[in-house]
Amino acid sequence: MPARTWLADLRSRLRVGPRKNDGLGILAFEAAANMSRLVSLHRTVSDVEVRRLRADVLRAEGVARLTSTDQSLLLRFACGELLADLDRAAGSVACLGARCCAGDAPLLRDFDRVYAEAKRGRLAQLDATVGFSRGATRRFKEMERHVVVAAKLYAEMDALSELEASERRMERWKQHSGPIPAQTTGTGKGSAADPGEKLMSKLREQRQKVRRVMEGSLWNVAASKAARLMAKSVLAVLARISLAFAAFVPGLPPWTVGRAWALGHSSGSGPLHRSATPAALQHSAPIFGQRDSASLLSASSIKPSVSTVGGSSMELRYANVILAAKTLLAALRPPAGDNEEAHEGMIDLSKRDALYKMLPVGIRKAMNAKLREIWKKAQPVDEVSAAASKDAVECLLRWLSPMAHDTVRWNDEQSMERAQRFSMQPRALMVQTLHFADRKKTDAAIVDVLIGLTCVCWYDDEQRRLESLDRDDDDEYQL
Repeated sequence: MPARTWLADLRSRLRVGPRKNDGLGILAFEAAANMSRLVSLHRTVSDVEVRRLRADVLRAEGVARLTSTDQSLLLRFACGELLADLDRAAGSVACLGARCCAGDAPLLRDFDRVYAEAKRGRLAQLDATVGFSRGATRRFKEMERHVVVAAKLYAEMDALSELEASERRMERWKQHSGPIPAQTTGTGKGSAADPGEKLMSKLREQRQKVRRVMEGSLWNVAASKAARLMAKSVLAVLARISLAFAAFVPGLPPWTVGRAWALGHSSGSGPLHRSATPAALQHSAPIFGQRDSASLLSASSIKPSVSTVGGSSMELRYANVILAAKTLLAALRPPAGDNEEAHEGMIDLSKRDALYKMLPVGIRKAMNAKLREIWKKAQPVDEVSAAASKDAVECLLRWLSPMAHDTVRWNDEQSMERAQRFSMQPRALMVQTLHFADRKKTDAAIVDVLIGLTCVCWYDDEQRRLESLDRDDDDEYQL
């Protein structure tokens, strides 16, 4: 159904008159989603999160083994992704600003040009004109409130749609089968309320609830007001990114360190201070050229090379393999009682089959080749070797599984499903996932996990077989 028709139908159902000419209307949800993106970015580049990124995320063992130990390179990846995300938010603001009337400020009518100028280094001049750093904390809190109400309105409208679908089904039933019989009470002394009346009562209550939530939501907020709120917030996030990364990523627009207070990032420990650039970073190549940094900033989404897991678009599949291997290893622990033993074995077999089926062809071939070498040696897997294999697998998964979890989380956040549409939490970054991981190194690590897991499974199967024989002997002796 076209948006205009759907909106007119919604107004008639809710008995709401035409909205003001400058109200957002159905665009409230798009605006709320963009506000949630800005709040999420704002939180991602907070003092606490940036310190965690530099101290923990980029120094994680998995990132060091599979991606790089070059902190300068990793910071460029992180900064590039944040700027690409901000570019998308700025594009949405520019589209909304273009809808505003001609009398509005150039900040809204021509925001794409304003944003490009900001990335070329005119942040300070824009702040003097627009004042985006003043009241930044208040604006982000206001957007948080708008997002929360929009999420509630979205849920209430979903509930209303379900009730209306039930009403339509009931009407169809009446047309074909006549009135629905009223439900009798447990005592048989009378009938309960007619199902149709009960449904209509719920419908009236739900429509009233939707109207109440709608009145205090972005639905009735002027488009120019929402656009101005987001436009200033985009510039504030850009300033914060510059403050956090400029010491390591040349080409970012300059921003005064002391203005971190104005952007609401004191977090109890003061603003981030731009320390002297380490010698290892002073001679590193900039991610953005000084010749035309603005055009490069707008194309700052970092694309993994073909030699990486992300470059082959296999990051999610690899992550699922790693997490499935972790689950299988946990399931191979000895069961608590005899009654669970057979059931546990069945679970293991199904999980092994599922894991083998999800393996990419290259990993499957490499694993089979290694297994053939082991079979040629014909060395039995005893308790000691099984324990050593299990320890080796656990050691590998200790640094592989965090990257796999972050990969799944990153993909979930990018998918923008309903659960994530209005999420305002700091987001996972590609640099902490398998996207930039070297594919050959990742393949080798996964094959080692699978080989060790196979050895543990062999020993586990043999133990189960021997225990089964012992039980059969005991049963025969008792007979």
